[in-house]
Amino acid sequence: MKKSLLALFMAVILCLPLFVLAGCGSTTAVKDFAVPEEGFDTEKEVTITFYHTMGANLREVLDEYIVEFNKLYPNITVEHKQVGSYDDVRDQIKTEITVGNQPNIAYCYPDHVALYNLAKAVVPLDSLIASTAEVKRADGTTEVLGLTDEQKADFIKGYYDEGAQFGDGKMYSLPLSKSTEVLYYNKTFFEKNGLKVPTTWDEMEAVCKQIKEIDTDCVPLGYDSEANWFITMCEQYGSEYTSATGDHFLFNNQKNIDFVSRFRDWYQKGYVTTEELSGGYTSELFTMDASEKGNSYMCIGSSAGASYQKPTKDADGKYVFDVGITTIPQVDASNPKVISQGPSLCIFNKENSQEVMASWLFVEYLTTTPEFQADFSMKSGYVPVIKSAAEDPVYKSEFLELADGGDYIQALSVKVGLEQEAAYYTSPAFNGSSVARDQVGLLMQKCFTLRDGDVAAAIKKAFEDAIAECEYQAG
Repeated sequence: MKKSLLALFMAVILCLPLFVLAGCGSTTAVKDFAVPEEGFDTEKEVTITFYHTMGANLREVLDEYIVEFNKLYPNITVEHKQVGSYDDVRDQIKTEITVGNQPNIAYCYPDHVALYNLAKAVVPLDSLIASTAEVKRADGTTEVLGLTDEQKADFIKGYYDEGAQFGDGKMYSLPLSKSTEVLYYNKTFFEKNGLKVPTTWDEMEAVCKQIKEIDTDCVPLGYDSEANWFITMCEQYGSEYTSATGDHFLFNNQKNIDFVSRFRDWYQKGYVTTEELSGGYTSELFTMDASEKGNSYMCIGSSAGASYQKPTKDADGKYVFDVGITTIPQVDASNPKVISQGPSLCIFNKENSQEVMASWLFVEYLTTTPEFQADFSMKSGYVPVIKSAAEDPVYKSEFLELADGGDYIQALSVKVGLEQEAAYYTSPAFNGSSVARDQVGLLMQKCFTLRDGDVAAAIKKAFEDAIAECEYQAG
């Protein structure tokens, strides 16, 4: 007991500085950035720092475009640093905020921004986006400091809107690159057996039943992320999940209980498994030889992981089956909803307004330059965040037009991601929103494996427990 109390005390002490800086602990009091009347001074040297998670191949792309950026703004020095994983970036910045040593720019997810804004540390971008101040570049041309109407319209709407999901109406980030979920299917098997690729969950249930009759030892569908599945179903059904204001955790409702109960039945019938329940990414089941017990013929997973969905080759060097990729099933195929993930960029408050504006100019450059977005997509496998990137001549001819279910499977997944641009949705962001995500994922696992007794009552209890855990962890 003493050890538990000590651990709790230490956790509170370690977290205290951020909350002390926070004051009321809400994003609603974050002060707007005031663009100075004199605008950005291109004669003064300024250095900005950028934290990210890029591997060597993406850092090469970034370095190439920093050179191009510096042709326009030679007075801005960009220093960038790989900081482990997304969580490592979050944890390091959380610590640095307490001493005012945070970077200028960082990779972020919405819950990271909400955490940083307990200390009012992130710059609202609204005044920068709206600014009509002109900035003179080194090549003699000028640009508007803010975003033009054309630039704003070029963003894929669901990606752009993510930056304003914090309950106070302000914009805190711009998207850099995104992934989505897609349905991978064994095209060869489907064509051989006359199966229809499902577009709705009712069709998915029917095709899983057909596949199970053809191959009794298989698990027809693998779904990598239980949390993504739950959150997406809330969006497709229009049921409540979370809220950025008021009561945050709203997912204990009958619609959600009903779909979890339905998918539990699928699991019990051997129609579906997940990453956690199968013990690994379900791409491993999808790419297994059909003669092996437990293989899958469909997989719902990240578009950025398409290379892992590629099957093996036979003795003649041909893939043992062809892969098809399409949008995940829907409740209503005429009103599709698909999750999006991947890093955005936020800018941190600094006393020097020139640093803030230099950071903005760099963020704007990365997010609105079609050539960078196209190159970054080809190297990362992520979907560009602006539609014009798809029209880049090199991107079209050397990437998108080669898309297939074999050697160019990554291009095919990106192509599907671009085609379903109208389907992306956003979820509310607040300090603790990641807790809800974790808990609904665990909830799905727990409910799927229920076998004995009053299952309906046990599912309801699992929902109640998940809400209680969210409220406890969020404080």
